[in-house]
Amino acid sequence: MNKTSCLHTLRIGLVASLGLGGCATVATPGSNPAATGIYDPRETFAPLSLPQAANRYRSGNGAPGPDYWQNRVDYSIHADLDTESQQLGAREVIHYTNNSPDALASLWLQLDQNIYRKDARSIHASGWPRTKFTEGYRFAKVEVEVGGQRYPADYLIDDTRMQVRLRQPLPPGGADLKLHIDYDYDIPGDFGGRTAIGDSEHGPIYDIAQWYPRMAVYDDQRGWDTLPYLASEFYLEYGDFDYWITVPAAMLVAGSGELVNPQDVLTAQQRQRLKQARSSDRTVMIRSPEEVGDPASRPQSEKPLTWHYHMQDTRDTAFAASAAFVWDAARIQLPGGRTSLAMSYYPAERAGDDAWGRSTEFLKHAVEQFSQRWFPYPYPAAINVGGPVGGMEYPGILFDSMKDGGGKLFWITVHEIGHTWFPMIVGFDERRSAWMDEGFNTFIDVYESDDFNDGEFGPKRDSEYTPGGGSPVEEIIPIMSDPEAPIPLIRADAIAEKYRHSISYYKSALGLILLREQILGPERFDWAFRKFIADWAFKHPSPSDFFRAMDSAGGEDLSWFWRGWYLNNWTLDLATTGVHAVDGDDAKGYTVTIANLDRLVMPATVQIDFADGTQQRERLPAEAWLQKTEVGIHVDRPVARVSVDPDHLIPDRNRDNNVYEAPTP
Repeated sequence: MNKTSCLHTLRIGLVASLGLGGCATVATPGSNPAATGIYDPRETFAPLSLPQAANRYRSGNGAPGPDYWQNRVDYSIHADLDTESQQLGAREVIHYTNNSPDALASLWLQLDQNIYRKDARSIHASGWPRTKFTEGYRFAKVEVEVGGQRYPADYLIDDTRMQVRLRQPLPPGGADLKLHIDYDYDIPGDFGGRTAIGDSEHGPIYDIAQWYPRMAVYDDQRGWDTLPYLASEFYLEYGDFDYWITVPAAMLVAGSGELVNPQDVLTAQQRQRLKQARSSDRTVMIRSPEEVGDPASRPQSEKPLTWHYHMQDTRDTAFAASAAFVWDAARIQLPGGRTSLAMSYYPAERAGDDAWGRSTEFLKHAVEQFSQRWFPYPYPAAINVGGPVGGMEYPGILFDSMKDGGGKLFWITVHEIGHTWFPMIVGFDERRSAWMDEGFNTFIDVYESDDFNDGEFGPKRDSEYTPGGGSPVEEIIPIMSDPEAPIPLIRADAIAEKYRHSISYYKSALGLILLREQILGPERFDWAFRKFIADWAFKHPSPSDFFRAMDSAGGEDLSWFWRGWYLNNWTLDLATTGVHAVDGDDAKGYTVTIANLDRLVMPATVQIDFADGTQQRERLPAEAWLQKTEVGIHVDRPVARVSVDPDHLIPDRNRDNNVYEAPTP
């Protein structure tokens, strides 16, 4: 993709979210008046202290330090989905390993289902009004096991968190224990948001997520990270999962990871079709629309069936279940000769290429491209579920709306599977830094939209928005200029809905595009970005780690960019301020002057059109503004026209002063 087209792909709905029309452009003829501004090089290029200091845990080069540590959590869960009472009950064993240098006197768990309680903090804090509720988790047993001995846990529940107070602190350096938890909860219906029940023509579809108590993160940044679940997403530890889901025999279960016991839950024909799909680049039907409702398409059993799934090196799992599912699949080809499996589950009435019939094609292409471009997909399957949840990601599985189709399904599929890389491979803290997982993911979406089928669904658009004209570098300006807009580096729950997409998705993603295409260039950016992903795969980087990584591996001191774009909402205003004969003598040539009037700096192209019909382009680096507010370009011929950023590749807030045109003789 060329630089102009790539920037234009990132419009992604800002017009809709901000209520803007098309972009404003160009210039005023004649000599611009003397420019005045607020730019101060000493402010923009001052030494930058990042929020988190480098140390033995996190190196100055942005990589994990020599003493970096991370605790581990492995889960074993046996769950029963009761479709009569609409409840899920489970027996969970959490194996927790303390790799930290600290003795832990207590453990903290996350209880996401408690967000649906009438007394949940989120009712008042998140801005999402709720009129339907559940009781949240109900616990029958919570026990601690140490050295093979169990005892009843001393625990406290506060909102969406549980503190388990240990009889003896868990020692540092690899000591472990187990928690045994028996629980159940009422599954939220259509009000569940990220986990819900929805109707289809052949029966209900259950999208089940955030379905088990899970460990909070204990890290070197804060100790226990106990932010309550208000609306923003997750920060989780890594480990292995074994889980068993028992459902009525007529249902299919789509789960994160690999199905361990297909012989128990699939027909012989389905197992054969699945084997075929593992070596097919074309979509293979495992259960066709015509077979939905046919008893022969399920093993004959009067008793419920138990589906066993296993997943390694993951921070979460989710599953979906329904008797209404069509199921198809195709091989994903990965770097190094590895393969995975793209699969889609959706109701029969949504079959067909204009609905969900191309879902697996979309999914397969995105995983292959992201794997080639950034980091190999690590999981045995990538699953897209068409159900009641309208766009939510979990490791190895996506919940997208059954109503989607065409470009809308493509965009939401690509975006949600892109979250595998951010924040599931690179384990960002979404509750504090939504701009990292949403913005980084939106950034990689841009290139996938152009790659797929020669741009069939390009340029990139978010699924809920209507495509339209306009440049992202123009449409971001009202947000950057809005004194009420938050900066990207703010706790995710503190971002009002008015600004959520604009800041966390669009500004963050546009920052990476500017960094790749205007500041570092693709060769330097791509190498540094891939190194950052590989260094932090299945680990927990902070924003400061990312900034240091791109400085170090990208070979550039970018403190001026981090300060202006991410730590502040500074704006850019470059202006042409005139053309003057050197010392008043035309024979000595001319000086073209460009001023920086606002706090942000950015590399910029200046196009000079000469009176003799020739043209010259000059590239001004960011360092042009290191000591001064105005720079001069020497030329040897009379000038007819000067234009700053003629291709509109940088977010200049006032284009009226970007062009100088010589007076007509």
